[in-house]
This record gives sequence, C-alpha cells and structure tokens, in this order.
Amino acid sequence: MAKIKLSEKIGYALGDAAAGGITWKIMSIAFPLFFTNIFGLTFADAATLMLVARLFDVVTDPIMGSLADRMQSKWGTYRPFLIFGALPFGLIFALLLQTPDFDITGKRIYAYTLYLAMMAIYTMVNVPYGSLLGVMTDDDNEKNQFSSFRMVGAYAMGFITLLSFPYVQKMVGGTEQHQYSMIGIFFGIIAAVMTFACGMMTKERLKPKRAEKYSGKQFIDLVKNVPWLYLTAISVCTNFFNGFRYAAAGYMFTYCLGGDITMGHLIINYTVFMTFGELTCMIFGGISPWFTKKMGSKKKAFMVAAIICLAFSVIFFFIPMKASWIWVMVAIVILTSMGIGIYSPLLWSMYSDVADYATEKNGTSSTGLIFSSGTMAQKLGTAISGALVALFLGIAGASMTTDASGNSIVDPASITPSVLNMIWSLFSLFPAIIAALMIVLLIKYPIKK
Repeated sequence: MAKIKLSEKIGYALGDAAAGGITWKIMSIAFPLFFTNIFGLTFADAATLMLVARLFDVVTDPIMGSLADRMQSKWGTYRPFLIFGALPFGLIFALLLQTPDFDITGKRIYAYTLYLAMMAIYTMVNVPYGSLLGVMTDDDNEKNQFSSFRMVGAYAMGFITLLSFPYVQKMVGGTEQHQYSMIGIFFGIIAAVMTFACGMMTKERLKPKRAEKYSGKQFIDLVKNVPWLYLTAISVCTNFFNGFRYAAAGYMFTYCLGGDITMGHLIINYTVFMTFGELTCMIFGGISPWFTKKMGSKKKAFMVAAIICLAFSVIFFFIPMKASWIWVMVAIVILTSMGIGIYSPLLWSMYSDVADYATEKNGTSSTGLIFSSGTMAQKLGTAISGALVALFLGIAGASMTTDASGNSIVDPASITPSVLNMIWSLFSLFPAIIAALMIVLLIKYPIKK
C-alpha cells in the first residue's frame, strides 16, 4: 500500500480535534461547574443527569457500532456519519450551553433532553470516526501514525480551547450565562466545520468483511473476546483518571485556591491550568510511536505511562492548598500529562489490534462494534467520574441554597475543610487509585504486540 499523504493524517486529526479537543473537553471540565454554579441544578440533579446519560450510552454505543459496520454508500462505510452528522453535532452542543429562563423543573427537562441528545449525536459521529482507523490502512506503523495524529489533534485543540476560555468570557462580557451561551455557539460552529472536513479529507481503502445479516452473535462473540474485555476495562480507567481531574479542577480553583489567579496579563483559571497538561499531552502524543518502538511493545509503553500517572498523582496530594504554590501544581500536572500523552494514542491503536484479532477469530469484521466500546468507555468514565465528583462533594457536606432571584447556588457556608480536602483528593488520590488499577489490568492484557 502506497504511503499515505500528510494531508489525510491532518484531516483525520481534525475529527478528534472537534470531538475530543472541543466538545468533550468542555463537557468534561466545564459542565460539572456549569450545571451547578451557573445553570442552577443541584449537586444531586447534576450527578443523576450524568448517570442516566451513561446508562443511555451503554445501549446506544454498541448498537451504533454494529449499524455503522453495515453502512454501504458512495462515501464509504464510516465517513457518511461524519459528513452528515457534523451540523447537528455542532448545533446541539451550542444549545446545551444555553441557560433558559425556566423554573427548576423546566431546567431539569431542558438539561436532560439536550444532554441525552448530545450523547446520541456524539455517538453517531465519534463511533464511526474511531472505526475509520481500521479501514484506512492495514499497515501497523501507519495505524500508529494516524492514532498519534489523532491524539495530537485532540490535545492541540484542547490546549487552544481551554487556554482561550477565560479570554473569550472576558471579551464577551455580561453575565456568566451569556458568556457560556456565546462560547457554546462559537465552539459549536468550529466543531461542526472540523467534523465535516475530517469526513471529506479521509479515505477508506479496506472493505470490512461484513456479516451477512444483523444478529446477536456478534455481541456474544464480543463478550468472549478476552483482549477486548481487558482493553475496555483499561479504557474505562484512563477516562476515570482524566474524568476525576477535569471535573474537580473547577471546584479546586473556585474553593481551594480562592478563584482565578491573575499574574499581570495572564489569567490562570481552571481551564488555563489544565492547558499546561494539554500541551504536554500533545507533545508526548507525538513522541508516543517513537517511545513505543524503544520499549518494544505497546503494552510495555502503556505500563510505563500508567506508572508515571500514578506517581505524580500521589505527589500532587501533598502540595499545600495555597495559590502561592500554583507553579508547583503546574509542574506536577505537566509531569502527570507525560504519561497521559504516551498512552492516549496507544489505546486506539490497541483497539485496532483487538479488531484484527476478532476478524481473524470470527471471520467477519466487527470493527465498528469494537471501536464503539472505546467511545462508550470514554463517555462512561468521564461522565460517571463527573457524577461521582458531585456526589462526593454532597457527601462531604457541600449543599445548595437559593439567591435573591430564586436561583439555586452553592451555599458558601457549606464549603468546610472536609469539602476542601475532598476536592483536593478527587484531583489527586482518586486518580492515583485508578492508575494503580490500570496497571493491574495491563499486566493481564494478553496481546503483546
């Protein structure tokens, strides 16, 4: 197979720049704080919303993967979902960041409807996007390159998104509700354009070995696929690891560090703080293929990356909870993100290995179904961790009250030392436990490629 052009790899990277770098990044880091402190839901409402959405995804993701495997069109098997799903993808995201002037019941209905719709369209676009990796090339080195470009695209756009967040807010002005509304529209348009471009710039070179008809056998084969079981558990862990950190970051800055930290013209808020990690992930995502070659296998490289994440997450817990230590915190986030940057491209390349294993064992392709589990794990880990953050803060004592306008807000009197310690642990010790579990699963993972 001829060497694939750089322009196509950039085109493929645009897909995760839109999904992972814009929509999912904002949903992961801003939504927990947005729903409780700006939109007006209680901690219990926000936690329940995310948990219900995850149960929804457990059903829709594998169904979408199976349906995508059977698509036949002049645009290919998986590309049509990106081309025709781009517009609703950006539109629903924009609507989700609006704050309608409804009572609490109306807000609950609006939030549930739009959040579930966003999860559905994300599934419709992102499952086929991940599956593209299995049909663009059969060269393992090229797959690693595509996967690396994907992660660099996601982290580069994540860096731009999070870094620009407070400056876009400042430029827009007005109330926080208005700021988030404009941010939703601005980034929704960019995400839609990038998704469409990805669909148009990529090419499907391999024909999937399609099952003759839709049946439950493929799901039975899937749960018998031991490498898939381990890799899906590992994938859930990677997303729990990031999910706790991103969901806790906003609360950490608001309550533990006393709000945004201004140094001259530099504003360090919770989104800017996490951009240091995004930039590091982008760099080490590019290094990942080289590092994997040096280590001799994807499994060994992943193991080293997980150990890095474990060690520096524990170290972060012992940093004093003071704004004056911000640069030490930044340094630890950067060091932790070295591990994340290395393992992120490996995860999707390993899903391709599992898909190849399944095709060889069962005689028919289940690429879309297998890659859908990666997307499901992403949403499951990120959203459940976000829900757990809200739940644990409630258990620690944080509660809601009503302001003069009748809106639900966090009660400042409920932010006790136990709540602050819980927030700090959710950013450090909870991810460390997840990283340790990840290492145990990697030891058991059977594919040594």
